[in-house]
Formats: sequence, structure tokens, C-alpha cells
Amino acid sequence: MSTPHNSAEIGDIAERVLLPGDPLRAKFIAENFLTNVKQYNSIRNIFGFTGKYKGVPVSIQSTGIGIPSFSVYVHELIHVYGAKKLIRTGTCGGMHDSLKLRDVLIAQGSSTDSSIVHQTFGGAINFSLLADFDLLSKAVNNAKKLNIPVKVGNVICTDTFYNDYSDANGTFTSNGLTLDEKMIRYGILAVEMESAALYLLAAAAQVQALAIFTVSDHIIRKEHATAEEREKDFSDMIKIALDTVVEE
Repeated sequence: MSTPHNSAEIGDIAERVLLPGDPLRAKFIAENFLTNVKQYNSIRNIFGFTGKYKGVPVSIQSTGIGIPSFSVYVHELIHVYGAKKLIRTGTCGGMHDSLKLRDVLIAQGSSTDSSIVHQTFGGAINFSLLADFDLLSKAVNNAKKLNIPVKVGNVICTDTFYNDYSDANGTFTSNGLTLDEKMIRYGILAVEMESAALYLLAAAAQVQALAIFTVSDHIIRKEHATAEEREKDFSDMIKIALDTVVEE
């Protein structure tokens, strides 16, 4: 059974799925890391592939940018196609001074300016958006085995890539810090646009989810990776994600 957004039939998509935003990154991962690859989706040029990694079926499903697009594909992966382990493999903008370009960051938690938590719980509670601990611990251990240093912590998942928060809300908070400075002080390591939806949808469906990022920009130091580097040059993150998603 296909959906309006995905031409895959039941059984075409594995229970273990990597979730890059960029369709070309999905294609790159499938062609360079999987064997016996079959493309199952190209609707809207949002590519999906299934192959094998270390003999285990794995799917690579691109999702586009932002919570709305991401949520469509992840909801269908879980509720139509039976995905059980989902790992976001994306890029993020570093905020903390300890991060540099191409560092790998694992999101233990996701703070957000999105209203999705409020829409779900009606303001009754501020639900914590957390990674699955089993996947998180395996990812950290696999990074150690691969001798890849990683940072683990909280990210801010935002609804807007371009915003005018400073103009709208005032440049400074009451204690004299900018909003960015305050988030960094409270341990926010980086900014991205999808992890809150992943952790919320996974919690509701009681499936496993984790978000792993490569730092493609540093928004405080104004550093940027190229478009080609964003597509192809993030193999450390991909290796950690694949080793983690296939591990029993």
C-alpha cells in the first residue's frame, strides 16, 4: 500500500531507517554504504532506498527540511510501513564554542520553539523530548569503537531557518544575555529543525529514535561547510548511525 507521498509497497521499507533530509544525501548513503540497493520512492524527488548493511536490511528515507515535511514521512514510516528504529542523520548549526565544523553531535534531548508539544498536550505539561537510551548508548559505544569523537547533549529544534527574533522579542533577556547566549549557558549545543518531531512521534508510537548530526555551520563564529560537503563529506556520522541501527 503506497501513500500520497511514498510509492513504496508494504515490505519495501525495512524496520531500520536512516533519515537524512537531503534526497541527494540519501542517494549517496545508499550507493556508498549499502549493498543490493533498491530505490522505492521518488515522489516529489524525496528519494527512498532499501539495501543491506552488514547483511541487515536498512532503508534510507529522505525527509526534506523542517518539522512539517519530516513529520509526514516519519508518521508514514511508522504507522504504514512498520519502522521500529529510526535515526536522523542530518546537519546542524553549532552554537557552543566547543563545537567545530564536521564534529559529530548526538542529541540526547531536543528543546524546541515549535508548538508541536503544546498541540499534543494542550499546555498541560511541557513534555521532555528525549532520545531512546538504548540507541543513544549504542551510538556512543560505536563511536568509541570507530575512534570517532562525539559530543552528546541538548539541541534546539527550531521552526524557522531565517528569523527576526532579536527584532521581535528584543535583543536581550532580563539578565542581560542575548537569547543565543542564554541557550548556550543552559547547555544548548546546536540548532537544527527536525529532532523534536522525531522524538515526539517516536514516543507516541513507542518506537526507538535517535538524532545524530554533523556540524555543517557554526552560527556564532559564522563558519560554513560547502553544499557538496553537506551532501557527501559526513561519513563519520553515517558510519555511527549504520552500526547503531543494525545492532541488536
